[in-house]
Amino acid sequence: MKPSHAVKDTLINRTHNVWQPRIQRKLTNEDARQIAENVTGFFAILAEWSQAATPALDNNSNAPAATDTPKDCHDR
Repeated sequence: MKPSHAVKDTLINRTHNVWQPRIQRKLTNEDARQIAENVTGFFAILAEWSQAATPALDNNSNAPAATDTPKDCHDR
């Protein structure tokens, strides 16, 4: 779902307001759009890394993992 023009304009305005005091030159709306896009991309990558680092849980978390099978089961 793409954000509406009003949402995009609000995001650009807020980005401009946050970053303009930190930048030496005058920011354009295109500068603010690129900053917002880059920050969004950065946090999307952090979220992907976080999900990749978190092991997926089984539906039955009490069941032993396949690697936890006792050795004597293999000797039968």
